[in-house]
Amino acid sequence: MTHGMMARKTYRYSVLVGLSFATMLSGCDMAPKYQPVPLKVPESWGNTGVLKQASPADDVIRSDWWTMLGDPLLNQLEEQAMRLNPDLQAQAEAFMQSRDVAMEAKSHLYPQLNGAASGDKNKGSRHRLWRGGGSQGPVYMSSEQYSATASWEPDFWSAIRNRVRMTKQRSQEAAAEYALGRLSLQAELASDYVLLRGFDAQSAVYRDSIRYYQTAVQVTKMRLAGAIAPGMDVSRAEAQLYATQAQETDIQTQREVVEHAIAVLVNQAPSSFHIAPTTRLSFAPTMPPIALPATLLERRPDIAAAERRMAQANRAIGVSRAAFYPHVTFNAMTGFMDNGFDLASLSNSMYQFGVQALMPLFQGGLRRAELQRNWSQYRQEEDLYRSTVLSAFQEVQDNLTRTTRLKTEAAQQSNAVDAALRTQTMTMALYTGGLTNYLDVVVAQVAALQARIALVQVQTRAIDARVQLVRALGGGWSRTDLPKSDQIMPFSPLQYGNLRHAGPVAGVTTQTDPASADLVGQQKTSQPLDTRSQRR
Repeated sequence: MTHGMMARKTYRYSVLVGLSFATMLSGCDMAPKYQPVPLKVPESWGNTGVLKQASPADDVIRSDWWTMLGDPLLNQLEEQAMRLNPDLQAQAEAFMQSRDVAMEAKSHLYPQLNGAASGDKNKGSRHRLWRGGGSQGPVYMSSEQYSATASWEPDFWSAIRNRVRMTKQRSQEAAAEYALGRLSLQAELASDYVLLRGFDAQSAVYRDSIRYYQTAVQVTKMRLAGAIAPGMDVSRAEAQLYATQAQETDIQTQREVVEHAIAVLVNQAPSSFHIAPTTRLSFAPTMPPIALPATLLERRPDIAAAERRMAQANRAIGVSRAAFYPHVTFNAMTGFMDNGFDLASLSNSMYQFGVQALMPLFQGGLRRAELQRNWSQYRQEEDLYRSTVLSAFQEVQDNLTRTTRLKTEAAQQSNAVDAALRTQTMTMALYTGGLTNYLDVVVAQVAALQARIALVQVQTRAIDARVQLVRALGGGWSRTDLPKSDQIMPFSPLQYGNLRHAGPVAGVTTQTDPASADLVGQQKTSQPLDTRSQRR
């Protein structure tokens, strides 16, 4: 065996050992073992009054939870908002962008290959310095070459892998934020719709009172004409009538503002959107199932997002730890170069390969400061996670209290309305018979109107409390709806087509509905919405 053959064999053996060593080291994960903060939570929600706490088998809220209110128009509006709301579509794009960031991070695990080609032609001066008068040296020179380069960073300390895991967890966080935005949109639309119907019911009460007060004005004018009542009674009756008309106008103003908000939520211009009014609240009394407290951690998108941020902070510790160890990069280049076009000859070939290792020796505490900061950020995310959980429990408990108490308050206020209406009727009868003055009538009328308006307001708040309770319980969302880690990447490393839209994951898509460009509501709907443009 010649010396050259032995050298080549030794070189191949060294490369094989080096690659084996690199593969072995690439499994070193410097991140601490991650375990979410174990929180001890209550076993029940305590005193929930008339509410029945569901068992684990039947505590799932439907994803279309708003249908429990039994309003077809609300169902239509919710469906339209889920398809067309621009803020929700923007959040879907943010989720898709986070997937691309994860793909960018993963690309560093693969060798980076590049190709290059170049050509140039140069001419020198015949009378340049140091060129003799009889020199026959060339004044023209050309060069053509093409080459390929490759570089690869073996992930000895899992720094790249931890960055990839961080970006995947950030993508899962973005998916949770999308779910939170969708739930917030659903709840906001339902709350606005309930509030609008509450204004409708109040307006109906005011109109009914206005008709009653108009009759009272006529009665006082007839008594004044018969000289059996003073003119003050007419003034008091008219003042009561006009004040109530002003209050009804104010309610209409508030209703229109809420209607405008609903229009924007469903992707329509307010000027071309109108919901026909009703005269009373007619929502179904169905109550959502109340899940056990322990399941809330799996049902709230904001809690899931906080947990994913905590997981990212844990991986950041591994990245900062890896910075203390050597940073190794392999580079190689090969190609051909010639002063003509005879490039395919081995004599014109060229190559270069090498390895570089960078080891931090002294940086004035830079790496230690970064590591300590990442540990602090991880503990900060733990604290914020616990704070998010506590806020979630408070929201559920608050709305459980509201739902229970407002039901009782509505029954009590209904009794007050009955008593106030009886008083109003009796007082007016006494006045007509000349047995009392009109001031007593005004007092009774004011009490009756206030009682009826208060009843509608309590009923509206009770319905909205159910909506907010569903929102606090997660609105039918589950942590299992988050995309799995192996579903995050938007395409494969060798995919070069269909890159405008990534495939949908976990129900999140960026395919735009053509109707989203229609802001005047001309698309067909299952139940017509009266529009102002149509009315004109």
